[in-house]
Amino acid sequence: MPVSLPPALALSLDLLRCPTCRTHRLYPDRSALRCLAGHAFDIARHGYAGLLTGTRATSGDDAAMAQARDRFLSTGTYAPIGKAVARLAADAAPEQATVVDVGCGTGYYLAGVLDQLPGARGLGLDTSVRALRSAARAHDRAAAAAWDVFRPFPLASGVADVVLDVFAPRNPTEFHRVLRPAGRLVVVRPTGQHLAELRDRMHAMVTVDPAKEQRLHRTLDPFFEAVLTEQVHYTVPLTQQEALDLVGMTPSARHVSRADLADDGLLPDRVTVSVLATAYRPR
Repeated sequence: MPVSLPPALALSLDLLRCPTCRTHRLYPDRSALRCLAGHAFDIARHGYAGLLTGTRATSGDDAAMAQARDRFLSTGTYAPIGKAVARLAADAAPEQATVVDVGCGTGYYLAGVLDQLPGARGLGLDTSVRALRSAARAHDRAAAAAWDVFRPFPLASGVADVVLDVFAPRNPTEFHRVLRPAGRLVVVRPTGQHLAELRDRMHAMVTVDPAKEQRLHRTLDPFFEAVLTEQVHYTVPLTQQEALDLVGMTPSARHVSRADLADDGLLPDRVTVSVLATAYRPR
């Protein structure tokens, strides 16, 4: 059965460029997007564009991780992070802004930004097809496409007013290329205290590298200047299911055994949320 072009994807077609020849625009043709050179990319029945070809650098969230992420974020536990992202993005965005979320996951943070910008449109990029199923329906003005953050983005240059990078890998060269000169990059990353209670009890969990901040500034500094940093820091109670989902939605899910997760004594009933959210402007 042919898949019709999702309205949000139609809104974003002018941003896209063929990821194979990197010059031609994409146009809809039945259940696909095509370019004038004849390259074609499927539109999944779940509503996202499958632009990624070849071997993925990362596999992204699998089905269980994406489901855990959806459940956990729906509890509102990370709502203060979402509000900080939306504030920093909306601060400098024009009324008719274009927002690109790189490593968008299920689209939670992109949807929050679009809620604050009624005239804006959004595009989420992620390598996980499981997460993209949620991202494609996260907001009626948010499109979604399968893409790998480590490759040149399938986007024209200078089209984005805001680029979001929330708990995601970074590609500073491409961030700079797709942002308008007056655009804004918003980067969110954990501090050393983030989820400390979980990491203290579950030693298989991925830790936060103490040199992460220095490395971040070193990679971004040639392209961007920091404008404003907000620290979001609070402690919240967790149910057992929320704790399981919090572990299950992170890369730590690949390192923690089922036996560990089944051990109630390892799961804390409270956790510290601690992140830094920084807005950058292009140099």
